[in-house]
Amino acid sequence: MKFLSLPACGLLLAASAAVAELPDGYWPAERTQPILDARLKVTLDPDLGHLSPAEMQALEALLEAGRIMHTLYEQQLHAEAAAAKQGLVDLHASAAAPNATQNLLDLYYLFKGPVATTLDNERLPFLPVAAPNRGKNVYPDGVTRQEIDAFIEANPAARDSLLAVRSAVRRASAENIADDLSQLGEYPALEALHPGLRERLDALDENPASLYAVPYALAYAPQLAAARGHLERAAAAIADDAPDFAAYLRNRARDLLSGDYESGDASWVTGRLGKLNLQFGSYETYDDSLLGIKAFFSASLLARDEAKSRALAAAMTELQSIEDALPYEHQKRVRSHIPVGVYNVVADFGQARGANTATILPNDADHARKYGRIVLIRNNILANPAIFDNSKQRFDAVVAPAFRNHLTIDGGFNRTLWHEIGHYLGVSMTADGRSLGEALAEYADLVEEMKSDLVSLHAAPTLLEIGYYDEQGLRAHYADGIRRTLQVVKPRSEQPYQNMQLMQFNYFMEHGLIEPRGDAALLAINYERYHEVVSELLGEVLQLQYAGDYDMAKAFIERWNYWDERVHGRLAGFMQEQVRYRGTMVRYAVLEE
Repeated sequence: MKFLSLPACGLLLAASAAVAELPDGYWPAERTQPILDARLKVTLDPDLGHLSPAEMQALEALLEAGRIMHTLYEQQLHAEAAAAKQGLVDLHASAAAPNATQNLLDLYYLFKGPVATTLDNERLPFLPVAAPNRGKNVYPDGVTRQEIDAFIEANPAARDSLLAVRSAVRRASAENIADDLSQLGEYPALEALHPGLRERLDALDENPASLYAVPYALAYAPQLAAARGHLERAAAAIADDAPDFAAYLRNRARDLLSGDYESGDASWVTGRLGKLNLQFGSYETYDDSLLGIKAFFSASLLARDEAKSRALAAAMTELQSIEDALPYEHQKRVRSHIPVGVYNVVADFGQARGANTATILPNDADHARKYGRIVLIRNNILANPAIFDNSKQRFDAVVAPAFRNHLTIDGGFNRTLWHEIGHYLGVSMTADGRSLGEALAEYADLVEEMKSDLVSLHAAPTLLEIGYYDEQGLRAHYADGIRRTLQVVKPRSEQPYQNMQLMQFNYFMEHGLIEPRGDAALLAINYERYHEVVSELLGEVLQLQYAGDYDMAKAFIERWNYWDERVHGRLAGFMQEQVRYRGTMVRYAVLEE
């Protein structure tokens, strides 16, 4: 049957008598409840009592800006997200059985849109919307990689705009072109910030088979203009208390409309930001499973833990020696110190929302080379006892008893910290000067995350040698490296983190770093082989990145990314039987959700 549009559906429902059953396309409680039951519920409520009145005023403005980022992210993920959400809200208001619709609202919150991940790791709509596509809503519906490649080959002048990290790709229909020109007229400042944009749009031939791209600044102009206002309001409030933070906010406000993040990145990395920090904009490309190049919106509002941040700074003095020890021949000069802060999450929005433990930014290789990078450790997630306990249950379910006490919160902290620093070390450009995203396309994120995981593990003996931790700390670091590779379900092809973890597991298993032990075939960790095996795999990954060979990356991934039900399925079964929660639903006290 054909569905009414969601807004219309919602209006009809609101005007009618209360409904007892959900309309077609809305998942019933028997489908939603098991997914929700399998999520650990965590509310983050950091103490903000140390903030000044001006900082609290700035915080309120930044929360409003974050809400805009979250809405934009939902829009990027699915073209029907906004309509689906409004239809669901209307339905919930009229429902005679509100528990069922509340479940749907919770699913929408959890998955940041109308598409859920099932317990079998399928991505399915739980509201009456179209099935998700690999390009999400930053590419035209139904476009393929082959179509884009062919269009660029025939129209090389369009390459830079189509492949820009912050551009939305469109079909060259009369409607799309007219809408973009109209939007440009509404925001004349964009013409000065994007010279030649109007001329390029005016010159387009109306042909739905053709493609073009517009900068995010135009594609999302109303929302980004509003976010800019909130950032500038926060900057004004905090100017006296934290002038460097205010400067970053003003620069990032401009970045939203220019699309060039250099001014914001520079002031963010080099400034002394004070008690608050903000990750804001579009950086990570994990959601782009078509080409792996488009960045998605996110925001993280963070409160600094000054004591823990100072203690951590002392460990950042050996970066060059760790870089020099990497198993490849193209080591680079790195900064002896990069800003590392330990923070408590106040609120996350967009792509950042969830149980993310740490971030290193900026991703732009040129900006990183000029200004360095900043590491943000998210302590109230990383050291959350409930989250750790659930993770340890998964580890204990498949690891032999002799190894179970090796997993600790501190081990997870150190492995995560050095994973993020690992993004700064090793290969950042190909041998011929291309970015890794350009060279490896949809495989770039997977390979980069694997590199960083392995750099963290490879650095562990050096950290022991300099006294960063003792033998027990080394073992905990190593144990968390194994914990990270465990998969409770078979990953989907578009999950770079999960697939690179599966690949590491397979490599470790085939090379004797982990091996079955006992009648139940639980896993034993061969610590004596650990550094050698990690070094071998890391060497392959670094060489792959440096070569920038797409086909080589594809072959490497195909070699190690396999799922064997006799091994992986059995271990996943152990974890599913013994661990209640498959993931975490994070809420934020400051948002009063």
